[in-house]
Amino acid sequence: MPRQPTTSLGDDTGCAILHVDMDAFFASVEVRHRPELRGRPVIVGGGTRAVVAAASYEARAFGVRSAMPMTRARRLCPQAVVVPPRRGAYSEVSAQVMSILRDVTPSVEPLSLDEAFLDVSGAVRLLGRPTRIAERIRARVLDDLGLTCSVGVASTKFIAKLASARCKPDGLLVVPAQGALAFLHPLPVTVLWGVGAATAEPLRRLGVRTVGDLAQIPVETLRRSVGAAAAAQLNELASGRDAHRVEPRAIEKSISADHTTDTDLTESSEIHAQLRRLSVEVGRRLRGRAMLARTVGIKIRFADFRTVTRVRSLPAWVDSDQAIQDAARALYDGLALDRPRVRLVGVKVESLRVPAETATQLSFDDLAPVNRADRAIDDVRARFGDLALDYGRPDRAGGQARSPRSAHGRDPNVFG
Repeated sequence: MPRQPTTSLGDDTGCAILHVDMDAFFASVEVRHRPELRGRPVIVGGGTRAVVAAASYEARAFGVRSAMPMTRARRLCPQAVVVPPRRGAYSEVSAQVMSILRDVTPSVEPLSLDEAFLDVSGAVRLLGRPTRIAERIRARVLDDLGLTCSVGVASTKFIAKLASARCKPDGLLVVPAQGALAFLHPLPVTVLWGVGAATAEPLRRLGVRTVGDLAQIPVETLRRSVGAAAAAQLNELASGRDAHRVEPRAIEKSISADHTTDTDLTESSEIHAQLRRLSVEVGRRLRGRAMLARTVGIKIRFADFRTVTRVRSLPAWVDSDQAIQDAARALYDGLALDRPRVRLVGVKVESLRVPAETATQLSFDDLAPVNRADRAIDDVRARFGDLALDYGRPDRAGGQARSPRSAHGRDPNVFG
């Protein structure tokens, strides 16, 4: 959608719904981590078979978009700086963003790591009008985190989300309740929730190009074209109505990480190394949420794109890298693959609980050293990067512990 000039002057009466969306989140976190990248096109991704995880606005100017194949992104913007994703870092910053939002109201519904809906109707008396609350959120995110966000303020979730998209980056847009249709109707019909490629085509045959066009179509005509359920939803949205309320999200059901390799993996040792790296990432995110898991799963995708998944319930609740890795490795070894050609490896944990809900009898003598070590490593990686530190691992040939080396040949246990 075309950008609409930022305004905080619209009448926000009855506009208690905010949509907060971080600007180019992954890329902005990387630029904050490496200030020398400021002003340069940055692509978060890597490899030749992966896709773009995020792109800075400087890279987007060349047509680079999220989920685009990396090969195409490099062709469009060969001068871009490509940085590998640090998902643990993004999760940590996301938790800080959500904490800021929950300081405003407990009615926060995260949609992903970088966006959330808020219902501030209960905070107006204490913090001021919705526009003022939005301004406070933007200022605190900038002051506390050094990042920018865009905020849409409206009477419904749907229009608030559209508003935040139209004022990006670093904007604030209020859509007055009485002006919702004037804002909505000129927009392309594809902005409506539920209008994908399959739905857009029959609408096009009806001559529908904009949301305003759709609002003029009789519901019965829509039913014949797109079905009863879709017709009812589209009619409501095109009329500016959205009955969905902000619902604080329940505890996450799973945490996962996967990686598509540049070349097919054919050796078990290579796949074990990927399982180790992904287990560390999942473990850190699990501990960052102060949660425990009871189920571990893996995903293996082969060169011909066949995919297998396996899960295992554990005898105890865990949050350590080693416990996750051991389970993931056992699941993979249980596949007993002969001459595999693997292009993607994934690890996940499920059945998540906060410790108070697990009713687990912990052996602190056994677990405390492992937990302290995991958390100490988390702290070092947060400060120095994902490759800064890891456990030593046994050298099968000589029985001596050796440290893993980074992709650049450096020993990550050595600083400087």
